[in-house]
Amino acid sequence: MKRFEAYRNIRKQAMIFGLSISFFALQMICVVGSLMVIIFSFSLAMIMGVLVFNAALYIALIRITNNPQPINFWRVFPKIISNKKSSLLTYGQD
Repeated sequence: MKRFEAYRNIRKQAMIFGLSISFFALQMICVVGSLMVIIFSFSLAMIMGVLVFNAALYIALIRITNNPQPINFWRVFPKIISNKKSSLLTYGQD
């Protein structure tokens, strides 16, 4: 007789092929786009390039999912907070 265990990770994020829903959607969009590229420009080099691109994208998304790091493209706060005038205009002698 088979034994079934309760699924205890019900509150965790849903995963498909090890990817979150948004990353899985991104992967599928790239796969469909790759298929369109293969259909409209059929060559062996293109097929190999698309396969390598999709594999690299999948590996990158898996690594981002397993090791999430905050991605900061700019600083949230300035380096220095000052009350000094930032204008180069002078309104008289200080």
